[in-house]
Amino acid sequence: MTRLQANLLLTAVALIWGSAFIAQRQGMADVGPLLFTGVRFLIGSLVVMPLAMLEWRRLGREGKPLTRLDGWHIAGLGGLMTLGAVMQQIGIQFTSVTNAGFLTAIYVPLVPVLAWLLLRQVAHGSVWPAAVGCLAGAFLLSGAHELNVGAGDLWVAGSAVPWALHVLMVGRWADRMGAPFLVASGQFAVCGVLSLIAAFVNEPVHASGLVAALWPIVYTGVLSVGVAFTAQVVAQRYAHAADAAIILSSETLFAAGFGYLLLGERLNTAGLLGCGLMLGCILFVQLAPLVARLRQPLSPQI
Repeated sequence: MTRLQANLLLTAVALIWGSAFIAQRQGMADVGPLLFTGVRFLIGSLVVMPLAMLEWRRLGREGKPLTRLDGWHIAGLGGLMTLGAVMQQIGIQFTSVTNAGFLTAIYVPLVPVLAWLLLRQVAHGSVWPAAVGCLAGAFLLSGAHELNVGAGDLWVAGSAVPWALHVLMVGRWADRMGAPFLVASGQFAVCGVLSLIAAFVNEPVHASGLVAALWPIVYTGVLSVGVAFTAQVVAQRYAHAADAAIILSSETLFAAGFGYLLLGERLNTAGLLGCGLMLGCILFVQLAPLVARLRQPLSPQI
C-alpha cells in the first residue's frame, strides 16, 4: 500500500466515524456509556475475527507466531481504546455536541508532541502548522466561541490523551507484528470486555435498553468499530502517525455534513471558515513533503 492509498483509506475512516456520531448520541438515550461501548466493541471484534483467524494460521505456517509481548501490546492498545472511548462517551452526556467536537480534536496536536517526547520522532515541518490549524478549524466549526468548561468538557478533553497515544502506537505495533487484523480484533475484544465489566458494576443493565438501542449499537459496532477502526490499523502501517491524526480529524467535517443532511443543521460563516481551514490543513500536510521532494535537485547522470 502506498502512502497516498493509506491516506485515502484514513479519509474513508474519518467519513464513517463522522456518520456514526449521530448514532452514538441516539444510542445513549437508552443505555449507559459503558454498556454502549462494551457491546459495540465486542460486535466489532466478532466482525473482524474471521480475518484474524486466517491471519493467525498464516503466521503459524510462516513460522512467525505472535509472542507473549505481542499479546501485551494488543492488550495495551485495547486499554488505551477503552479509556478514550469511555471517557468520550461519558463526556458527551454532559456537554454540548459543539464543545465535544472541538475538544476531541485536541488529540491532533498531541500526536506529534508525544511522538517527539516518547519516540524521538521529528515530524515534517508542515505537521505543526497543520495541527494547530486543524484545532482552530474545529473550534470555528463547533461554534464554541465561548467555551464554558464543565465536567463533561473535562471528560472529553481527557479522552484526547489515550486517543493520541493509540494513534501513535497502533500502526507501529501492527506493522511490527505483521498482523493488522489480529491487532484490530484483539484490541476490540479487550475494550469490549473491560467496558462491560465496568458497566455491570456502575450502570443499570437491562435487556429492554439494549433492544431499544439495537440499531445504533449495531451500526457503530459493525461500521465505526469493525470496519473503520480495522481500516485505521491497516492504513497506519503505511502512514505517519502525525499525518494520520490530521487526516482523521476530518471526522469533524463529515459529522457536520451528516448533521446537515440528516438533521437539517446549518453552518454559519464561522463554521464554513472552519471547514475550509481544516480541509486546507489536511491538503497542506500531504502536499508539502511532495513539493519539497520535487524541488530537490536531481543527481547528475553519469
